[in-house]
Amino acid sequence: MEQYKKEFIEFMIDCNVLKFGDFVTKSGRKTPFFVNTGFYRTGSQLKRLGEYYAKAISDKFGLEFDVLFGPAYKGIPLSVATSMAISEEYDTDVRYCANRKEIKDHGDTGILLGSPIQDGDRVIIIEDVTTAGTSIQETLPIVKAQGDVEVLGLVVSVDRMERGQGEKSALQEIQEKYGLETTAIVTMAEVVEHLYNKPYKGKIVIDDTLKSAIDAYYEQYGAK
Repeated sequence: MEQYKKEFIEFMIDCNVLKFGDFVTKSGRKTPFFVNTGFYRTGSQLKRLGEYYAKAISDKFGLEFDVLFGPAYKGIPLSVATSMAISEEYDTDVRYCANRKEIKDHGDTGILLGSPIQDGDRVIIIEDVTTAGTSIQETLPIVKAQGDVEVLGLVVSVDRMERGQGEKSALQEIQEKYGLETTAIVTMAEVVEHLYNKPYKGKIVIDDTLKSAIDAYYEQYGAK
């Protein structure tokens, strides 16, 4: 596993973004782990987060694209932080764009924030976590309504590796249904690999009991 992935896993723990315990997802699944990117709350945290996203994008897609699109609301700071990191780390300027939940009819009108999307633009969509793939169904029509654009792919922070609408993972379903390349900074398999029975700051984060709960969860909800 690449060093930046290990660092990102520990970064999520430090920021209380990655938690283990008893949770319920939006889809009603009881889960022993939870990822909440709303806990990235400081400038330094967002700066580092943008750098990890930038690395994942560079590794998967390269930097030959024009616009980084972040769906409202969590995607807005992600698109800003990552476009800044791409500029700083790779000396490459890409435009950021996001959507509003409500269309604005005065001042800076329309549904978009940041850069307009133009004919010929190559777009990458950036999100936090995709569990069931419902967000992309709303996001793609918004992006494609802006003109003759090419949506290259989707990047998320963590691939939960669980079933979406069918037997495959949400990211696999998105790839097949929409023809989009998808990637994540880390997968949950990598999280478990890095943390299982290994001390981090003097504590075992994933012990045998928690590992059994995670295994049971994937037995029920894991992608095939």
